[in-house]
Amino acid sequence: MFILFFAALLCAACDAPATLNDVADGDDVVEEIATKSKKFTFTVKGDFAAPTFSRGYLSADGKEMTDLWVFDYVDGVCVQQLHQSDTDEDWGKPKMSLTLGNHSVYFVASRGAGAVVDMTNHCITWSSVRDTFWKNYVVEVKSSSNGNRAVTLDRVVTKLKVTVDDEVPSGCAHLLIKPGTWYYGIDFVSGAPTASNDNAISMDVPANYVGTDGMLSGSVFSISGADEWNTDVVLSATDANGEALGGASITAAPMKRNRVTQYDGCLFSSPEDMDVSLAGDWDAPITGKW
Repeated sequence: MFILFFAALLCAACDAPATLNDVADGDDVVEEIATKSKKFTFTVKGDFAAPTFSRGYLSADGKEMTDLWVFDYVDGVCVQQLHQSDTDEDWGKPKMSLTLGNHSVYFVASRGAGAVVDMTNHCITWSSVRDTFWKNYVVEVKSSSNGNRAVTLDRVVTKLKVTVDDEVPSGCAHLLIKPGTWYYGIDFVSGAPTASNDNAISMDVPANYVGTDGMLSGSVFSISGADEWNTDVVLSATDANGEALGGASITAAPMKRNRVTQYDGCLFSSPEDMDVSLAGDWDAPITGKW
C-alpha cells in the first residue's frame, strides 16, 4: 500500500503545471517581460501660444511649427522614431508604445526649412533655421505608468535682428547678413548646436522700401547653446545684378539661446553724412560687489 501511495504522488507531481520557480534559468520569463510595453500619448508644450483652434497649437510668436520629431532611446540606442507635420490629424500629440524600463525620449519641434535627419550622428540640419524647440524627456516605464504625458519643450535658437537707419536707395534688391559663425543643425541627443558655416543669408528687399529710412530690417536664426557666444557679422546691400550699394560690419555680436540680439545703423552712408546728436540715455548698468 505504501509503495502504491508513493507512486501516485510522483504521477501527480509530473502532471502538475510548472511554476516560475520550475523554469531552470528563467529565460522564457525574462523574454516575455522584455516584450511588454505601455502606450504613451505625449502632449507637446513649450513657449507656444494658447490654442485657439486645433491646428494652431504648436505656434510661437504667431507662427506655426511645421515639423515634430520624436526619438526613443534605450541604453544609448534609438529603438524607434516618429515624425509629424502640421497637416497630420494628431499634430502635437504623438503616440508611442514604450517597452518597460528606462527611456530617453528626445523631442524637436521646428518651422525650419530643408531639414535633413542624420541618425548616425543624431543630428537634424536645416538649410534655413527658424524657431526651434527641444527636450530630453526621461521616463521610467512601468506596467502601472500613466500613459498620458505633457512634455514642455525649450527654445534652442538665438535671433539676430538688424535695422537699417538710413534711406534705402533706388535699385536696392537684396540685404545680406553674413555671420562669421552660424549654426544650422542640432544634436538632438545633447541639444548642442552643430553644422556651423559662414554663408551669407540673403533677403529680398521689397520695392516699397526704397526711399524709406529706419524701416528696412532683417532677422536670422541660429541654433544655440545655453552659454553666450560671439560672432562677427558683415552686412551688405546689392542691386538685382549683385552690385554692392552699401555695407557695414559688427564685431563680436553676443548671441545666446532664447535671446534676441538687435543692432541698427547706417548701411548706405557714412556717419559723417548724418546729423550729429547726443544719445543721452544710459544703457542698463552692470552691478557687482567687491
